Amino acid sequence: MDHAAVLAAYDRQIRQDARSQGHGPAVERVGGVVRQTGSESDWNGVLWADIDATTADAVIAEQVRHYTDAGREFEWKLHSHDRPADLADRLRAAGFVADPQETVMVAQAEKLPAAPELPEGIRLVPVTDAAGVDLMAQAHLAAFGEGDAALSEHLAKRVLTQLTETPDEIVAVVAMAGERPVCGARMEFCPGTDFAGLWGGGTDPRWRGKGIYRATVAYRARIAAERGYRYLQVDASDDSRPILDRLGFSTLCTTTPYVYQP
Repeated sequence: MDHAAVLAAYDRQIRQDARSQGHGPAVERVGGVVRQTGSESDWNGVLWADIDATTADAVIAEQVRHYTDAGREFEWKLHSHDRPADLADRLRAAGFVADPQETVMVAQAEKLPAAPELPEGIRLVPVTDAAGVDLMAQAHLAAFGEGDAALSEHLAKRVLTQLTETPDEIVAVVAMAGERPVCGARMEFCPGTDFAGLWGGGTDPRWRGKGIYRATVAYRARIAAERGYRYLQVDASDDSRPILDRLGFSTLCTTTPYVYQP
């Protein structure tokens, strides 16, 4: 994989040239900024900013005003190669708080395992309706605990909206151990690009280390390849990064969500 070429394609297709999809949140360009604004259950934030040391502070202040006026918490998705070099310091000075750093990883969809290898007693069930979304939410709580209940509810609303309004742009799946949901995962397509994004994949601690997350990656990779998407992209946590390394994903950069609460 040509690292520089794939990173350039990622920046251009996913960040700079991002487009509004279906009936979802609006993506707009204001000056050198590409940002997304939607409902409280949508992701709201800055995808790209063409700024330098002379313009950064004013641009940051404008984004704070925009989202505060809309009554939205938002995220400035800072990548390790973004400029200016001190942008993280400027965001913190403006009142943003950093969430844990993630690693942007990419693999060629057609080169990943073609079929999921499921451990005994596990089956993968496609999520297509509210009942399936509820199972995904249960799996999320099992993976991350009751302290993540608000986020689980938020994600459930978002996924159900996507399945209802733009079903061709999302694939979701839940791993079941009998009647117990133990892992939920989804894939979001970016029409007109080479990339499909993998999200979720948290596994119930009692079922970790058995290949369930790997199976959900293989399941989604097959669908992405069938639909003509060249790359799978993941914002990987420290837990999932080693698994993705072994599957053949490459690191493009790191990303840190800087969150502002009005």
